[in-house]
Amino acid sequence: MSSANEKRCLVIGATGLVGGHILRLLLQSGQRPLALSRSRKSATNVDWFCGDLAKPEALNFPAFTTLYCTADAILLADALPHIFNPSLKRIVVFSSTSVMTKRDSEVAEERELLGRLAEAEDKIVLACKRNNVEWTVLRPTLIYDPGRDTNITPLSRLIRRFGFMPLVGGGSGLRQPVHAEDLASGAIAAASTASAANKFYSLPGGETLTYREMIGRIFEGMGVPQRTISIPASLWKAAFVFAKPLFPGANVAMGTRMTKDMIFDSKPASQDFGWTPRTFHPLFDRSPVKKPS
Repeated sequence: MSSANEKRCLVIGATGLVGGHILRLLLQSGQRPLALSRSRKSATNVDWFCGDLAKPEALNFPAFTTLYCTADAILLADALPHIFNPSLKRIVVFSSTSVMTKRDSEVAEERELLGRLAEAEDKIVLACKRNNVEWTVLRPTLIYDPGRDTNITPLSRLIRRFGFMPLVGGGSGLRQPVHAEDLASGAIAAASTASAANKFYSLPGGETLTYREMIGRIFEGMGVPQRTISIPASLWKAAFVFAKPLFPGANVAMGTRMTKDMIFDSKPASQDFGWTPRTFHPLFDRSPVKKPS
């Protein structure tokens, strides 16, 4: 391998929330990364490859030493045999803390999906061991990047639409929202740190908040007064079948989990590769919010 390619990286999921930040940070460090996307893309100093993890037999990359995957880990687990190359030294894969917090979900589809994700983690680790490749599996908490994410931004849109936010059980459950850019920095740090090899890490955000406090920060980030309505869990379950059309993509468990703590220890990541995420202060579009009638 030439000296110019000694540290080449492949980013799978480079057009996504975290992957886009990883690509940008690699470019800022002077690297020329490889990137995979389903549709053809182009960017200065990035070698883009058009392909699909679901069809790994068609993938063909030049030699690279580090793989970052922010795309579906379930697909990666099956595609890895087609991606390994003799130069590959480290794989950094994003999974989710949901494999620990939602395995007992009351929604069957969630239980099935998270079971498959846990199996994919095991499969990735086994494949790396067989190919003598170091691995790091990162499990973020609630990922956000205002205006782009699928966790916090939809809540801001609900507030904008209705002028208030319902809180099941008062929103007492604890959360640790984490910014996508911090996750990208953490992934790059983990990939270059020997002590982070062959380990799983939870990656929570920089502070622990109740769900109610988290929602309050969203109101603050929108520049509007906080308006919330506390709803008993029993009423939420009974009424959700009628309210579901107003909450596209939601399920009944999303409400009942507002009372459940979903917090994780950041010390292992902090000690091993300097994990220091920001506190939660999102900023959103500050156009007028509809007031409740």
